[in-house]
Amino acid sequence: MVCTLSNLNEEQIREIRNLENELGRPLLAFSCFDLQPAQLDAETVQRIQRLERELGVALLAVQDTS
Repeated sequence: MVCTLSNLNEEQIREIRNLENELGRPLLAFSCFDLQPAQLDAETVQRIQRLERELGVALLAVQDTS
């Protein structure tokens, strides 16, 4: 399972902000997806890790479900 920050519409954001104000605490919204990681050889892993370092992001190779 992979989770990312949710892409919310204005109404959803407003509802979360209202609850944050009531609770006095920030909230993060995540959406999760049931994905399977891809099986990779060592060279491919190294190439992905190199790009992660260059871009300052985390990348995840997953099985193609199409």
